[in-house]
Amino acid sequence: MKWQAMFILFSLLPIVMIASGQTPSANQSSAQDTQTHGYWLDSSTGLMWTAKDNGKDISYRNAIRYCRNLRLAGYSDWRLANMWNLQGMYDSKANAPGLAGPGKESNSTWHIKGNLFLTGYQWSRTIDDRGHIWDYPYYFDFNEGKSNDQPSGPFYSFVFMRALCVRGGSD
Repeated sequence: MKWQAMFILFSLLPIVMIASGQTPSANQSSAQDTQTHGYWLDSSTGLMWTAKDNGKDISYRNAIRYCRNLRLAGYSDWRLANMWNLQGMYDSKANAPGLAGPGKESNSTWHIKGNLFLTGYQWSRTIDDRGHIWDYPYYFDFNEGKSNDQPSGPFYSFVFMRALCVRGGSD
């Protein structure tokens, strides 16, 4: 009886090793697909995200313009993500590659779904009840999973961060 149990255990071992070995390569393939296509579709929300942020310092107003002028994957209706969109993309268990942030050229890990490639904090489009863009923008940090929730006036319009564009859903 002992030898039968040992035989079953050792005969199943390669199957377990093969199955567990497929997960990282499947995730790696998914990340490569995202970067190759230039976008990622979040099946849970229906939102389509750019595979990476704009990659360099940009003011809040220019971030809005950047996304509005973006033409990617045959679409022209891209917009700067709002705070609810960004918060929904945060996943403390996700480890997407990227750069460490403004002024830092080292590699970093960001906690964002879809293996999107980030290079710093992300601007959040902020609009009022009448649909007007605020001069008090917010930003989101995918490393810490936090937003700045105390903007201090129009000054933030001139601070430089990154633009991550999204399409679909409502603003």
